[in-house]
Amino acid sequence: MKKGILFVNLGSPKSTEVSDVRTYLREFLSDKYVIDTSWLMRKFIVECIILPRRPKKSAEAYQSIWWEEGSPLIVLSERFTEKAKEVLDAPVALAMRYGNPSIDQGITELKKQGVTDILVVPLYPHYAMSTVTTVVEKAKQVQQKNHPNIHLEFLPVWYDHPDYIEVLSDSIKKNLPEELDYLLFSYHGVPHSHIFKTDITQSHCQINDECCQKATNETGKKAQSVCYRHQCFSTTWLTAEKLGLNKDQYGIAFQSRLGNQPWLQPATDDTLEALPAQGKRKVAVVCPAFVSDCLETLEEISMEGKEEFLEAGGKEFHYIDCLNDQDAWVKLMAKWCNEWISKN
Repeated sequence: MKKGILFVNLGSPKSTEVSDVRTYLREFLSDKYVIDTSWLMRKFIVECIILPRRPKKSAEAYQSIWWEEGSPLIVLSERFTEKAKEVLDAPVALAMRYGNPSIDQGITELKKQGVTDILVVPLYPHYAMSTVTTVVEKAKQVQQKNHPNIHLEFLPVWYDHPDYIEVLSDSIKKNLPEELDYLLFSYHGVPHSHIFKTDITQSHCQINDECCQKATNETGKKAQSVCYRHQCFSTTWLTAEKLGLNKDQYGIAFQSRLGNQPWLQPATDDTLEALPAQGKRKVAVVCPAFVSDCLETLEEISMEGKEEFLEAGGKEFHYIDCLNDQDAWVKLMAKWCNEWISKN
């Protein structure tokens, strides 16, 4: 038995060309764990409503944040992986859920190095069907079809792990300006339907502050183990406590809404526009749902969010980078992976 590590991030278009963006969006939005409806309805939504218009607009957004080396998410994931290789006691590969390098390519790369047992690491701190579930199910599908002799295990989410909270808090603290009115934690939004569907108790989740408080009974604990909203709030509360913030100094919001169905609230754009009128004119924003900076952080928050905030009367806007390839973050992930590697 030889062990290996496969990091899996979201993915990115091959380039900023409209055709490449369209290819990427088609794969991404055709995922049943992203748009949760019937196959026929999803096909209609993607092919007839989204793809005729969105690729051009998205291509322009990608152009505004694209690096000389390529997609920021891909480049940062590669940097993270290269650093991890230096401190991990096993072969390491990188894959993307959508686009390339694919999960199949990642498993093949490890298999060529003699690996028989793989720890798949979805690079998401919080559990959601559109992130963790889809990575797990795709990896299992690829394994069963192309690599039946490979054994897969999966790293659990780490949204409330004390070591993660410490690394995240330290990263935020180092990048906070001296004068600040408010710290906004902005998470990628999900539809209410995703929250209810992933509630394994089918009774606990009500999408309110009461059910998202840390549960003391077994039913609540089971529900919260896969509840994205609870986990986002937990990360926020624990990090704010670590930073010594009171309730008036921070808040939580959800970004990147798609479609007309109910999504988690409050919306990040609405929150940023409302803050100046509340006397919060010097604001910093951090996006803990992402471990790597990407379109949703660099363009939607750092550019669009900043513009919305300043136009509403804000004075200073600071975007705090994701953990990316910070040494402390690499060291922590390597610690978790090496613990798995050392197990019999």
